[in-house]
Amino acid sequence: MIRLAAPWLTDPAAVAVVDALTAEGGEGCVRFVGGCVRDALLAREGGDVDLATTLEPPRVIEALKAAGLKAVPTGVEHGTVTAVSAGRPFEVTTLRRDLATDGRRAVVAFTDDWTEDARRRDFRLNALYADRHGEVFDPTGEGVADARAGRVVFVGDARRRIEEDHLRILRFFRFFAWFGHDRPDPDGLDACAAMAEGVDRLSAERVSSELLKLLAAPDPTEAVRAMAVAGVLTRVLGSEGDLDRFVAVQARSADPLLRLSALWPDDRVFVAAAARRLRLPRAAWKRLEDAAEPLSLPSADPRAARRLVHAIGPLAAQDRALKSPDAPAAAVTLAVARDWTPPRLPVGGKDVARLGVAPGPETGAVLLAFERSWIADDFPADGTAERLAAAVSAVRGSGR
Repeated sequence: MIRLAAPWLTDPAAVAVVDALTAEGGEGCVRFVGGCVRDALLAREGGDVDLATTLEPPRVIEALKAAGLKAVPTGVEHGTVTAVSAGRPFEVTTLRRDLATDGRRAVVAFTDDWTEDARRRDFRLNALYADRHGEVFDPTGEGVADARAGRVVFVGDARRRIEEDHLRILRFFRFFAWFGHDRPDPDGLDACAAMAEGVDRLSAERVSSELLKLLAAPDPTEAVRAMAVAGVLTRVLGSEGDLDRFVAVQARSADPLLRLSALWPDDRVFVAAAARRLRLPRAAWKRLEDAAEPLSLPSADPRAARRLVHAIGPLAAQDRALKSPDAPAAAVTLAVARDWTPPRLPVGGKDVARLGVAPGPETGAVLLAFERSWIADDFPADGTAERLAAAVSAVRGSGR
Protein backbone atom coordinates (compact mmCIF):
# COMPACT_ATOMS: atom_id res chain seq x y z
CA MET A 1 0.00 0.00 0.00
CA ILE A 2 1.23 3.50 -0.84
CA ARG A 3 0.23 6.34 1.44
CA LEU A 4 0.97 9.94 0.47
CA ALA A 5 1.86 12.82 2.76
CA ALA A 6 0.58 15.72 0.68
CA PRO A 7 -0.32 19.22 1.93
CA TRP A 8 -3.76 19.09 0.32
CA LEU A 9 -4.73 16.16 2.53
CA THR A 10 -4.81 18.48 5.54
CA ASP A 11 -5.63 21.74 3.74
CA PRO A 12 -8.79 23.03 5.49
CA ALA A 13 -10.27 24.24 2.18
CA ALA A 14 -9.87 20.81 0.53
CA VAL A 15 -10.95 18.97 3.66
CA ALA A 16 -14.17 21.02 3.74
CA VAL A 17 -15.03 19.83 0.21
CA VAL A 18 -14.28 16.21 1.07
CA ASP A 19 -16.32 16.47 4.26
CA ALA A 20 -19.28 17.91 2.36
CA LEU A 21 -19.31 15.11 -0.21
CA THR A 22 -18.73 12.41 2.40
CA ALA A 23 -21.69 13.70 4.42
CA GLU A 24 -23.87 13.19 1.34
CA GLY A 25 -22.47 9.95 -0.06
CA GLY A 26 -20.60 8.27 2.76
CA GLU A 27 -16.97 7.20 3.12
CA GLY A 28 -15.39 6.19 -0.16
CA CYS A 29 -17.58 8.38 -2.37
CA VAL A 30 -14.78 10.87 -3.09
CA ARG A 31 -11.07 10.68 -3.90
CA PHE A 32 -8.40 13.06 -5.03
CA VAL A 33 -7.47 12.39 -8.64
CA GLY A 34 -4.96 12.98 -11.40
CA GLY A 35 -2.15 15.49 -11.34
CA CYS A 36 -2.17 16.28 -7.64
CA VAL A 37 -1.81 12.57 -6.80
CA ARG A 38 0.89 12.03 -9.44
CA ASP A 39 2.88 15.07 -8.30
CA ALA A 40 2.67 14.10 -4.63
CA LEU A 41 3.86 10.61 -5.52
CA LEU A 42 6.90 12.15 -7.23
CA ALA A 43 7.44 14.72 -4.45
CA ARG A 44 6.87 17.54 -6.93
CA GLU A 45 5.17 20.79 -6.19
CA GLY A 46 1.68 20.49 -7.66
CA GLY A 47 -0.93 22.83 -9.01
CA ASP A 48 -4.69 22.32 -9.03
CA VAL A 49 -6.29 19.88 -6.62
CA ASP A 50 -9.08 17.92 -8.32
CA LEU A 51 -11.50 15.37 -6.94
CA ALA A 52 -13.56 12.53 -8.36
CA THR A 53 -16.79 11.25 -6.86
CA THR A 54 -19.47 8.64 -7.30
CA LEU A 55 -22.11 11.32 -6.64
CA GLU A 56 -23.85 12.70 -9.70
CA PRO A 57 -23.72 16.49 -10.28
CA PRO A 58 -27.10 17.40 -8.71
CA ARG A 59 -26.11 15.62 -5.49
CA VAL A 60 -22.67 17.23 -5.57
CA ILE A 61 -24.29 20.67 -5.79
CA GLU A 62 -26.70 19.85 -2.96
CA ALA A 63 -23.90 18.55 -0.76
CA LEU A 64 -21.72 21.61 -1.29
CA LYS A 65 -24.55 24.04 -0.63
CA ALA A 66 -25.59 22.13 2.49
CA ALA A 67 -22.06 22.60 3.79
CA GLY A 68 -22.12 26.32 3.07
CA LEU A 69 -19.79 26.06 0.08
CA LYS A 70 -20.33 27.64 -3.31
CA ALA A 71 -21.09 25.27 -6.20
CA VAL A 72 -20.47 26.42 -9.78
CA PRO A 73 -21.88 24.16 -12.54
CA THR A 74 -18.86 24.60 -14.82
CA GLY A 75 -19.44 21.46 -16.87
CA VAL A 76 -22.34 19.49 -15.46
CA GLU A 77 -23.06 17.81 -18.78
CA HIS A 78 -19.64 16.17 -18.41
CA GLY A 79 -20.00 15.72 -14.67
CA THR A 80 -17.92 18.65 -13.43
CA VAL A 81 -18.91 21.02 -10.65
CA THR A 82 -16.46 23.56 -9.25
CA ALA A 83 -16.52 23.79 -5.48
CA VAL A 84 -15.35 27.09 -4.04
CA SER A 85 -13.89 26.68 -0.58
CA ALA A 86 -12.03 29.45 1.27
CA GLY A 87 -12.15 31.39 -1.97
CA ARG A 88 -10.34 28.69 -3.97
CA PRO A 89 -11.71 26.44 -6.72
CA PHE A 90 -11.71 22.64 -6.60
CA GLU A 91 -13.02 20.72 -9.60
CA VAL A 92 -15.26 17.83 -8.58
CA THR A 93 -16.06 15.41 -11.39
CA THR A 94 -18.44 12.48 -11.29
CA LEU A 95 -17.01 9.13 -12.39
CA ARG A 96 -17.92 8.62 -16.02
CA ARG A 97 -17.52 6.66 -19.21
CA ASP A 98 -17.73 7.87 -22.80
CA LEU A 99 -20.75 6.93 -24.89
CA ALA A 100 -19.71 8.83 -28.04
CA THR A 101 -17.05 11.33 -29.10
CA ASP A 102 -16.01 13.25 -32.21
CA GLY A 103 -12.43 13.86 -31.10
CA ARG A 104 -13.29 17.17 -29.45
CA ARG A 105 -16.43 16.64 -27.40
CA ALA A 106 -17.76 13.56 -25.68
CA VAL A 107 -21.18 12.34 -24.60
CA VAL A 108 -20.75 10.66 -21.24
CA ALA A 109 -22.65 8.43 -18.85
CA PHE A 110 -22.04 8.53 -15.12
CA THR A 111 -20.87 5.48 -13.22
CA ASP A 112 -19.85 4.46 -9.72
CA ASP A 113 -17.03 2.22 -10.98
CA TRP A 114 -13.58 3.70 -10.29
CA THR A 115 -11.89 1.32 -12.73
CA GLU A 116 -14.29 2.27 -15.50
CA ASP A 117 -13.53 5.95 -14.86
CA ALA A 118 -9.78 5.23 -15.00
CA ARG A 119 -10.13 3.48 -18.36
CA ARG A 120 -11.31 6.68 -20.07
CA ARG A 121 -8.44 8.83 -18.78
CA ASP A 122 -5.55 9.76 -21.00
CA PHE A 123 -2.36 8.31 -19.47
CA ARG A 124 -1.77 5.70 -16.82
CA LEU A 125 0.30 8.07 -14.65
CA ASN A 126 -2.72 10.42 -14.57
CA ALA A 127 -5.23 7.67 -13.73
CA LEU A 128 -4.30 7.71 -10.05
CA TYR A 129 -6.59 8.35 -7.09
CA ALA A 130 -6.02 8.93 -3.37
CA ASP A 131 -8.51 8.86 -0.52
CA ARG A 132 -8.64 11.45 2.24
CA HIS A 133 -6.04 9.50 4.22
CA GLY A 134 -3.55 9.55 1.33
CA GLU A 135 -3.93 5.91 0.31
CA VAL A 136 -3.22 5.62 -3.43
CA PHE A 137 -5.48 3.66 -5.79
CA ASP A 138 -4.06 2.61 -9.16
CA PRO A 139 -6.86 0.99 -11.20
CA THR A 140 -4.71 0.39 -14.30
CA GLY A 141 -2.05 -1.32 -12.20
CA GLU A 142 0.67 0.64 -14.01
CA GLY A 143 0.19 4.28 -13.08
CA VAL A 144 2.47 4.35 -10.06
CA ALA A 145 5.23 2.45 -11.88
CA ASP A 146 4.92 4.71 -14.93
CA ALA A 147 5.18 7.87 -12.86
CA ARG A 148 8.26 6.64 -11.04
CA ALA A 149 9.93 5.38 -14.22
CA GLY A 150 9.13 8.45 -16.32
CA ARG A 151 6.88 6.59 -18.76
CA VAL A 152 3.98 8.37 -20.45
CA VAL A 153 1.73 5.58 -21.70
CA PHE A 154 -1.87 5.85 -22.87
CA VAL A 155 -4.52 4.02 -20.89
CA GLY A 156 -5.49 1.01 -23.00
CA ASP A 157 -5.39 1.48 -26.76
CA ALA A 158 -3.54 4.67 -27.73
CA ARG A 159 -5.48 5.28 -30.93
CA ARG A 160 -8.80 4.92 -29.19
CA ARG A 161 -7.75 7.42 -26.52
CA ILE A 162 -6.76 9.87 -29.27
CA GLU A 163 -10.02 9.31 -31.14
CA GLU A 164 -11.82 10.37 -27.96
CA ASP A 165 -9.92 13.65 -27.81
CA HIS A 166 -7.35 14.77 -30.38
CA LEU A 167 -5.81 17.12 -27.82
CA ARG A 168 -4.25 14.01 -26.30
CA ILE A 169 -1.73 14.06 -29.15
CA LEU A 170 -0.28 17.29 -27.81
CA ARG A 171 -0.74 16.18 -24.20
CA PHE A 172 1.36 13.08 -24.94
CA PHE A 173 4.32 15.26 -25.86
CA ARG A 174 3.65 17.80 -23.11
CA PHE A 175 3.57 15.18 -20.37
CA PHE A 176 6.67 13.52 -21.81
CA ALA A 177 8.45 16.89 -21.67
CA TRP A 178 7.61 17.24 -17.97
CA PHE A 179 7.64 13.65 -16.72
CA GLY A 180 9.27 11.45 -19.35
CA HIS A 181 12.69 9.82 -19.29
CA ASP A 182 14.74 8.55 -22.23
CA ARG A 183 12.45 8.13 -25.27
CA PRO A 184 8.65 8.41 -25.71
CA ASP A 185 6.56 5.27 -25.55
CA PRO A 186 6.78 3.72 -29.08
CA ASP A 187 3.10 2.74 -29.28
CA GLY A 188 2.01 6.19 -28.18
CA LEU A 189 4.38 7.89 -30.59
CA ASP A 190 3.19 5.72 -33.49
CA ALA A 191 -0.44 6.51 -32.68
CA CYS A 192 0.27 10.25 -32.55
CA ALA A 193 2.06 10.08 -35.91
CA ALA A 194 -0.73 8.07 -37.52
CA MET A 195 -3.40 10.48 -36.26
CA ALA A 196 -1.46 13.75 -36.46
CA GLU A 197 -4.06 15.37 -38.69
CA GLY A 198 -6.37 15.41 -35.68
CA VAL A 199 -4.38 18.40 -34.40
CA ASP A 200 -5.86 20.44 -37.25
CA ARG A 201 -9.34 19.97 -35.78
CA LEU A 202 -8.46 21.53 -32.43
CA SER A 203 -9.12 25.13 -31.52
CA ALA A 204 -6.14 27.47 -31.73
CA GLU A 205 -6.45 28.31 -28.04
CA ARG A 206 -6.15 24.66 -27.00
CA VAL A 207 -3.16 24.14 -29.28
CA SER A 208 -1.27 27.22 -28.11
CA SER A 209 -1.98 26.44 -24.45
CA GLU A 210 -0.54 22.92 -24.74
CA LEU A 211 2.42 24.13 -26.82
CA LEU A 212 3.45 26.81 -24.34
CA LYS A 213 3.05 24.44 -21.38
CA LEU A 214 5.30 21.96 -23.18
CA LEU A 215 7.91 24.61 -23.97
CA ALA A 216 7.94 25.70 -20.31
CA ALA A 217 9.33 22.30 -19.22
CA PRO A 218 12.88 22.33 -17.83
CA ASP A 219 14.25 20.61 -20.94
CA PRO A 220 11.66 19.95 -23.67
CA THR A 221 14.26 19.00 -26.30
CA GLU A 222 13.37 15.32 -26.65
CA ALA A 223 9.65 16.07 -26.67
CA VAL A 224 10.06 18.62 -29.46
CA ARG A 225 12.24 16.23 -31.46
CA ALA A 226 9.61 13.52 -31.05
CA MET A 227 6.93 15.95 -32.25
CA ALA A 228 9.01 16.58 -35.36
CA VAL A 229 9.47 12.86 -36.01
CA ALA A 230 5.72 12.27 -35.64
CA GLY A 231 4.85 15.07 -38.06
CA VAL A 232 3.05 17.01 -35.32
CA LEU A 233 5.49 19.90 -34.97
CA THR A 234 4.96 21.18 -38.51
CA ARG A 235 1.19 21.13 -38.06
CA VAL A 236 1.46 23.17 -34.88
CA LEU A 237 4.14 25.65 -35.98
CA GLY A 238 3.29 26.05 -39.65
CA SER A 239 6.99 25.39 -40.38
CA GLU A 240 9.46 22.57 -39.87
CA GLY A 241 11.07 24.25 -36.87
CA ASP A 242 14.73 25.15 -36.41
CA LEU A 243 15.66 22.35 -34.01
CA ASP A 244 19.36 23.22 -33.83
CA ARG A 245 18.67 26.78 -32.76
CA PHE A 246 15.93 25.60 -30.42
CA VAL A 247 18.36 23.30 -28.61
CA ALA A 248 20.79 26.17 -28.09
CA VAL A 249 18.15 28.67 -26.97
CA GLN A 250 16.27 26.36 -24.61
CA ALA A 251 19.54 25.78 -22.75
CA ARG A 252 19.91 29.55 -22.25
CA SER A 253 16.35 30.49 -21.38
CA ALA A 254 13.31 28.84 -19.78
CA ASP A 255 10.95 31.38 -21.35
CA PRO A 256 8.44 29.43 -23.49
CA LEU A 257 7.82 32.37 -25.85
CA LEU A 258 11.51 32.76 -26.58
CA ARG A 259 11.81 29.02 -27.14
CA LEU A 260 8.90 29.25 -29.57
CA SER A 261 10.64 32.13 -31.33
CA ALA A 262 13.75 29.97 -31.73
CA LEU A 263 11.70 27.35 -33.58
CA TRP A 264 10.19 29.85 -36.01
CA PRO A 265 12.17 31.46 -38.85
CA ASP A 266 13.42 35.04 -38.56
CA ASP A 267 10.64 36.40 -40.72
CA ARG A 268 8.33 39.02 -39.18
CA VAL A 269 5.55 38.45 -41.70
CA PHE A 270 5.53 34.68 -41.14
CA VAL A 271 5.73 35.02 -37.35
CA ALA A 272 2.91 37.58 -37.23
CA ALA A 273 0.66 35.26 -39.24
CA ALA A 274 1.62 32.21 -37.18
CA ALA A 275 1.03 34.03 -33.88
CA ARG A 276 -2.39 35.17 -35.06
CA ARG A 277 -3.24 31.64 -36.17
CA LEU A 278 -2.43 30.37 -32.68
CA ARG A 279 -4.54 33.19 -31.19
CA LEU A 280 -1.70 34.35 -28.98
CA PRO A 281 -2.23 37.58 -27.00
CA ARG A 282 -1.31 40.79 -28.80
CA ALA A 283 1.63 41.43 -26.46
CA ALA A 284 3.02 38.00 -27.32
CA TRP A 285 2.62 38.71 -31.07
CA LYS A 286 4.60 41.91 -30.73
CA ARG A 287 7.37 40.27 -28.77
CA LEU A 288 7.65 37.35 -31.18
CA GLU A 289 7.70 39.71 -34.16
CA ASP A 290 10.46 41.81 -32.59
CA ALA A 291 12.50 38.70 -31.80
CA ALA A 292 12.13 37.56 -35.42
CA GLU A 293 13.88 40.64 -36.84
CA PRO A 294 16.76 39.16 -38.90
CA LEU A 295 19.38 41.61 -37.66
CA SER A 296 22.76 40.68 -36.25
CA LEU A 297 23.90 41.99 -32.91
CA PRO A 298 26.35 44.88 -32.73
CA SER A 299 29.92 44.08 -31.74
CA ALA A 300 30.82 43.12 -28.18
CA ASP A 301 30.96 46.80 -27.26
CA PRO A 302 28.81 48.13 -24.39
CA ARG A 303 28.26 51.42 -26.22
CA ALA A 304 26.85 49.61 -29.25
CA ALA A 305 24.76 47.41 -26.97
CA ARG A 306 23.29 50.47 -25.25
CA ARG A 307 22.34 51.92 -28.62
CA LEU A 308 20.53 48.70 -29.49
CA VAL A 309 18.72 48.53 -26.16
CA HIS A 310 17.67 52.16 -26.52
CA ALA A 311 16.38 51.53 -30.04
CA ILE A 312 14.36 48.34 -29.52
CA GLY A 313 13.92 48.06 -25.75
CA PRO A 314 15.49 45.76 -23.13
CA LEU A 315 13.20 42.75 -23.69
CA ALA A 316 13.65 42.66 -27.48
CA ALA A 317 17.39 43.11 -27.05
CA GLN A 318 17.54 40.21 -24.58
CA ASP A 319 15.52 37.98 -26.90
CA ARG A 320 17.77 38.77 -29.83
CA ALA A 321 20.89 38.18 -27.75
CA LEU A 322 19.63 34.83 -26.45
CA LYS A 323 18.96 33.70 -30.02
CA SER A 324 22.32 34.92 -31.35
CA PRO A 325 25.17 32.51 -32.14
CA ASP A 326 27.66 35.38 -31.51
CA ALA A 327 28.51 34.54 -27.90
CA PRO A 328 30.71 37.58 -27.05
CA ALA A 329 28.23 40.10 -28.49
CA ALA A 330 25.32 38.25 -26.90
CA ALA A 331 26.93 38.31 -23.46
CA VAL A 332 27.54 42.07 -23.61
CA THR A 333 24.06 42.79 -24.96
CA LEU A 334 22.43 40.64 -22.26
CA ALA A 335 24.37 42.38 -19.50
CA VAL A 336 23.40 45.83 -20.79
CA ALA A 337 19.75 44.87 -21.36
CA ARG A 338 19.43 43.48 -17.84
CA ASP A 339 21.38 46.11 -15.92
CA TRP A 340 20.98 49.37 -17.83
CA THR A 341 17.83 51.46 -18.03
CA PRO A 342 17.62 53.54 -21.22
CA PRO A 343 17.42 57.22 -20.16
CA ARG A 344 14.74 59.57 -21.41
CA LEU A 345 15.67 62.29 -23.85
CA PRO A 346 16.74 65.16 -21.52
CA VAL A 347 15.22 67.96 -23.63
CA GLY A 348 11.85 68.80 -25.14
CA GLY A 349 10.02 71.36 -27.20
CA LYS A 350 10.01 73.95 -24.43
CA ASP A 351 13.79 73.81 -24.17
CA VAL A 352 14.06 74.39 -27.92
CA ALA A 353 11.59 77.31 -27.74
CA ARG A 354 13.76 79.06 -25.14
CA LEU A 355 16.46 79.27 -27.79
CA GLY A 356 14.15 81.21 -30.09
CA VAL A 357 12.91 78.37 -32.28
CA ALA A 358 9.22 78.70 -33.16
CA PRO A 359 7.03 75.60 -32.73
CA GLY A 360 6.84 73.58 -35.94
CA PRO A 361 9.00 71.42 -38.19
CA GLU A 362 12.19 73.19 -37.15
CA THR A 363 11.65 72.13 -33.53
CA GLY A 364 11.33 68.51 -34.59
CA ALA A 365 14.50 68.76 -36.66
CA VAL A 366 16.41 70.22 -33.71
CA LEU A 367 15.24 67.51 -31.33
CA LEU A 368 16.19 64.83 -33.86
CA ALA A 369 19.66 66.34 -34.33
CA PHE A 370 20.10 66.55 -30.57
CA GLU A 371 19.01 62.93 -30.08
CA ARG A 372 21.38 61.61 -32.75
CA SER A 373 24.31 63.45 -31.17
CA TRP A 374 23.32 62.37 -27.66
CA ILE A 375 23.06 58.70 -28.68
CA ALA A 376 26.32 58.80 -30.63
CA ASP A 377 28.10 60.13 -27.52
CA ASP A 378 26.64 57.32 -25.34
CA PHE A 379 23.77 59.16 -23.64
CA PRO A 380 25.78 61.69 -21.57
CA ALA A 381 24.04 63.31 -18.61
CA ASP A 382 26.02 66.57 -18.85
CA GLY A 383 26.57 69.16 -21.57
CA THR A 384 22.87 69.21 -22.45
CA ALA A 385 22.61 72.99 -23.01
CA GLU A 386 25.68 73.11 -25.23
CA ARG A 387 24.53 70.09 -27.25
CA LEU A 388 21.08 71.62 -27.78
CA ALA A 389 22.56 74.93 -28.92
CA ALA A 390 24.78 73.05 -31.35
CA ALA A 391 21.76 71.21 -32.70
CA VAL A 392 19.93 74.52 -33.30
CA SER A 393 22.95 75.90 -35.13
CA ALA A 394 23.34 72.76 -37.21
CA VAL A 395 19.67 72.75 -38.27
CA ARG A 396 19.67 76.45 -39.17
CA GLY A 397 22.99 76.11 -40.91
CA SER A 398 21.58 73.33 -43.07
CA GLY A 399 18.76 75.61 -44.18
CA ARG A 400 15.93 73.57 -42.56
